[in-house]
Amino acid sequence: MSKTKFGIFLFCASLPVTGEALAQLDLRPKSSAPASQAITRAAPPPNISNTDTAAIIQKANGYFNSVRMMSADFTQIGADGRQTTGKFYLQKPGRLRFVYDAPSPLEIIADGRSVAVRNRKVAKQDLYFIGQTPLKFLLNSQIDLAKDTKVLEAKSGLDQAYVKIEDKATFGGTSRIQLFFDAKTFALTSWVVLDPQGFETKVSLAKVDLQAKPDPGYFKINYERLDSAN
Repeated sequence: MSKTKFGIFLFCASLPVTGEALAQLDLRPKSSAPASQAITRAAPPPNISNTDTAAIIQKANGYFNSVRMMSADFTQIGADGRQTTGKFYLQKPGRLRFVYDAPSPLEIIADGRSVAVRNRKVAKQDLYFIGQTPLKFLLNSQIDLAKDTKVLEAKSGLDQAYVKIEDKATFGGTSRIQLFFDAKTFALTSWVVLDPQGFETKVSLAKVDLQAKPDPGYFKINYERLDSAN
């Protein structure tokens, strides 16, 4: 698998934001910052202070394990600084969909078994194993961040809480994921993924709905329409 397609697969880690066809989506900067610099850029804001790490992780687990479905608007800032928007749908276990607003032709669909990166413009898609996505915290029916990932840091302040985790099971190597929560409700507000290649992307959520059940058809993958050029 090429680095370009790997970057597209880790859509919330390194997906370039563009309206070009899938085969032309290698729009990352010519030189990338070292992973340590990327993590520094994504560090939590100054108002976050140290608190009981175990309590923060417990609250984060409680939130993820209580959410069964979700619909939201999302804004994504890619590794090259470009921004795109769209709709996000989740149905546990293992089902999600990212629909990018025009001019981007992309859709990301997980059906509980696989993840499909679909290009609506040229009617092609690539398939990946769902276990290799860095979004276990969203897809798993039940999760314990301390057991299922490596917790690197957990802090909370007056307005925002923050958990940084490391996942060695993602495709291509280790990914680092930073999760941001509202400190009062502990609702997930955004996340930042640093992929194994050192590219970083932030996804923020808005207008989150945890009650309306998404259409089951949103999570269906057409396995007959494949891009064999892996």
